[in-house]
Amino acid sequence: MLMHPDLMLAIANERHRELVAEAEKGRLLASARRILRSGKGDTVRGHPTGTLAGCEASAAVPAR
Repeated sequence: MLMHPDLMLAIANERHRELVAEAEKGRLLASARRILRSGKGDTVRGHPTGTLAGCEASAAVPAR
């Protein structure tokens, strides 16, 4: 059976996108597992998680 070249290209591109998505998913899962195993899951981009800082009372300032 002969297929149109555009159809073959579309099928190949779709499969390539599937493989890339699967690889990205695998890298994301591996990264998450590595972080959980290392025990450093409590920091986000170098900043430790914790309680929120207290908010200061803001005074209304008249517009000039």
